[in-house]
Amino acid sequence: MLNDEKFMAPIIERGINNFIVRQQAEAEAAKQQARAAQMRNMRPVSADFDHIYGDPKAPVTLVEYSDFECPYCKRFHFSAKEFVDKNKGKVNWVYRHFPLSFHNPGAQKEAEASECAAEQGGNDSFWKYTNTLYMRTKAGGKGFPIAKLVPLAEEIGLDKNTFEKCLTSGKMAKRVAADLKNGSAAGITGTPGNILINNKTNKSLFLNGAVSLQKLNASLQQLSR
Repeated sequence: MLNDEKFMAPIIERGINNFIVRQQAEAEAAKQQARAAQMRNMRPVSADFDHIYGDPKAPVTLVEYSDFECPYCKRFHFSAKEFVDKNKGKVNWVYRHFPLSFHNPGAQKEAEASECAAEQGGNDSFWKYTNTLYMRTKAGGKGFPIAKLVPLAEEIGLDKNTFEKCLTSGKMAKRVAADLKNGSAAGITGTPGNILINNKTNKSLFLNGAVSLQKLNASLQQLSR
């Protein structure tokens, strides 16, 4: 009897381990299916509405939902820029707002400020303002003084009075809220929340957090097959 128990013990253990592995695999598959269904809720990229860095006709798009006061977004921002610069013509980058409530009012007003920059100076001014803001913010909710948002606009060549009128009116709050709502519908729960899309096949990958340049490149290769 004792020998039988010794013989059966490893078999039973393997069976239990295999069952656990199968359960985990099934749970992960279900999670991925749910994620894929949510990603289909993402608003289609529009050159008339979105802020696009890189070739608008690139076959792959990185859509980022981001928060100016998020320290991980600050780190990821320059990885994303390098990713597009080093894969010129292969991928572009769309920036959408996802200000987290615990980073407000700073994150919200910074998002609105970037939209005021875009309204006055177009896509180039949006990216110039955004890049400069990410370079200077310390993040964490108090990384960039709200009082300096208008001087920053003037510094990059925008009209101070026009920008200030736009920012104080609060009219860009709706635009920011639209991005936030759509990001939530697409399954974004934190920042940066990234979706990489093959514009020809409509296949997509969800990339959560401040993924590395190496991970971005590997994901691009995977999606381009």
